[in-house]
Parts: sequence; C-alpha cells; structure tokens
Amino acid sequence: MTELKRALTAFDLTMIAVGASIGSGIFLTPALVANALPSPLWILGVWAIGGILALCGALTYAELGAMMPRAGGLYVFLSEAYGGLFGFLFGWAYFLVVNTGSLAALAMAFSTYFGFFIPLSDTGITLVAITGICIVTTLNVIGVKAGGIFSDVFTVLKLLGIAVLVLAGLGWGSSATTDFGQPLDLGSGDLGNALALAMVSVLWSYGGWQHATFTAAEAVNPQKTIPRALILGSLIIMGVYLAANLAYMFLLPLPTIASSSRVAADAMIVVLGGFGGAFISLTIFVSTFGTSGIYTLTAPRIYYAMARDGVFFKRVADVHPRFQTPAHAIVFQSAWAIVLILLWGTYESLISYVVFTDWIFFGLAAASVFVFRRRMPDAERPYRTSGYPFPPLFFTAISIWFVINTFITKPAESWAGIGFLALGVPVYFFWKKRSAK
Repeated sequence: MTELKRALTAFDLTMIAVGASIGSGIFLTPALVANALPSPLWILGVWAIGGILALCGALTYAELGAMMPRAGGLYVFLSEAYGGLFGFLFGWAYFLVVNTGSLAALAMAFSTYFGFFIPLSDTGITLVAITGICIVTTLNVIGVKAGGIFSDVFTVLKLLGIAVLVLAGLGWGSSATTDFGQPLDLGSGDLGNALALAMVSVLWSYGGWQHATFTAAEAVNPQKTIPRALILGSLIIMGVYLAANLAYMFLLPLPTIASSSRVAADAMIVVLGGFGGAFISLTIFVSTFGTSGIYTLTAPRIYYAMARDGVFFKRVADVHPRFQTPAHAIVFQSAWAIVLILLWGTYESLISYVVFTDWIFFGLAAASVFVFRRRMPDAERPYRTSGYPFPPLFFTAISIWFVINTFITKPAESWAGIGFLALGVPVYFFWKKRSAK
C-alpha cells in the first residue's frame, strides 16, 4: 500500500504555520480593533495578548505533534484523548464548512484583488476564484513538496510585502501621528465588552498556525521539526502583527484607522500615493492566494486520516501511487469549496455559524495534554511543553472564554453551530457501523 512521503522540512512547516495565519486579517481587522479600543497602547496590548495565546497554543500542540506525528494533527489528538466521535466532529466541521468555507472565501478574496489589475465582472471574479482553486489543487496533488514550495514562495512574498509596509510606516511615518499616551475613553461603553469585541478580531487574525500539525505524517524528522515550526511560526506571526499595527499608527491617526475599510491601502497611499494602493492590493492577492494553497495542502490530511479510521469515504484514504499524496482527499475538498463558491450567498452565513466550533476543538485539543500526561505518564515525549502547565491552561481558558462569549453575544449562530455538530453524531455512527460490516 502506497504511503505518504516525508518531504516537508522545518522551514516548510514554519512557512505553513505563518502562511496559514497571515491571510487577509492583518490588512482589515485593525480597523475593527481600533473601533472597539480607541487607545494605541490598548490596541498593541490586545495584539500582544493574541500573540502570547498563539505561542501558548504552539507550545502545547508542539508536545502533542511530536508525540503523535500522524496525518490529521488535531483530529488525532482529539480522537486519542476523548474518542473517535470528537475527532470525527472536528473533521466533519472542517470539511463541510470551516476549512472549505474559508477556502471559498479566500478564493473570492484573491480574485477580487486580482480584479484591481484586470477589471472583472461578478462572473469573472467567480471564474478566477475557481481557476485559482484548480491551480493549487493540481500543485498539491502532484506532490507534497510541490505544495510545500508553493507555500514557501508565497509566504515569503507576503512577508516581504508586509515588510515594505512596516518600513514605510516606521521610516516615513511619524510617532507624532498617533498620541501613544492617549487614555482609553469608551464613553459610556464597558471595558469588558470592548476587550471582548477587540479580541474576537485578534483571535480571528491569529488562527491558522495549527495547520502545521495536519501534515505531520509528511514531515522530515517530525519529533523535532513540528515543535520548531509551531513555536517559531507563532513568534513570527506575533512580530509581524505588532509591527504592522505600529506602522499603521505611524502613518494614520487612530480615528482614521478606526473608520477605514482598507487600512493597509490607506496607510501606503500616505507615503506612496496610488502606487502604494496598488502595491497593497498585490500583497493581499499574494497573501490570500498563498493561504488558499496552504489550506489545500493541509486540511485534506484530516479527511485522509478519517477515511483510514473508517469514518469517511474509503477512497479518500487512497494515496496516489506516483505522487504519494492523498489525491482524492485534496480533490474532494476543492470540489466542495467550488460548490460553496457557486452557492456563496447561501453558505456565507453558515460559515459564521460554525466558526466558533473551531475554538471548542482548539480548547479540547490543548486540554488533551493533561489527559495524556495522566493516562500515559511514561510515554515518549520528544518535546515537553515549556512552562507546563501554564501554556495549556492559559490557552484552554481563553478558548472557553471565547466560546462562552460567542454564545452570549451570538446565540443564534452558536445554537446553529451546536446543531450542525449534533447532525454529525448520527453520521459518525453510520460510518462506524458501515466500517464494521
């Protein structure tokens, strides 16, 4: 039986962690954060907290990934700690909505920014989005290394684009543009609600680094490369986000940032005029296209692992005899993402209903460290979480807070997400029964 090929280096995995996180968020969400917390130091503070959270998650998942370097990452951690149902529900949500919906959204985003250079109709934008998905699908089918190289190149390009933004801000901007001593004035607003609103945007922007665990079965020397990639990747992401926000504040007053629907473009226009706007549009295109390629590379390993466990279509577990990739899993995901693009108006709201389930599984996966430490105290752990037990405790606590906060502020979407997961329960037992036969 053909097996997956170990070809991804520590650099490849680091670029996957970085590239999966840095999509369009840092170009758009700073305005939402500034709206919620109109104070420079508070803004930088919540972005720093988000970075610390990502680092705590990386330190935690590093132990799990090195201990169980198998395809699927979180799917494996959840299945081993709590039983196959939990792993299945994670994969169920990822395939039907979370990852495929994000892939569809990324495709629509990069095609929209492509239209900045070549004018496109609505139909043209849709066709470019579908074509882009087909391109990254082909690259990832023909070899995991080809997908890894694509990830490397586009992540480096997006980092270079953001570096230009940061250099422009810190070099040509001025610290006098924003009053960094400005106190937090929420008027009649509540600090707790403001922090919660800001953190939602920050956590959304930081999500994605965990994708590096999904490809563990194809990593070279995974016991060492997975921890290195997760930890270094989270540190890079935090540095990039803090530097970008500082650059925005050097170029634009805080009220302008808060009211801007395209912060990065407005900031670059200050120093480079129309060329700056075009440059940022190109950077966002590269960033979103690159992230779509990473999502096409990583998440199919979850469905592959599910199929190997008998809880998904059997052919999805097949490995291409020549390319040594889970080709059917990759094509299956891309096909569903294209369906979501064609039905975008119908599925756009559905994605928001299920996104909060991501954090349910993030928290459960982090808490599994405690489960394994107690259940298997003598198991080989090539990497042990630094500062244990504080990183997993902090990450799990914030995950619980995020889920509860979402449930309180968006009860309709939360109940819809819970209902969606509940629908997966009979599906799981159907697959188990079919597999047993």
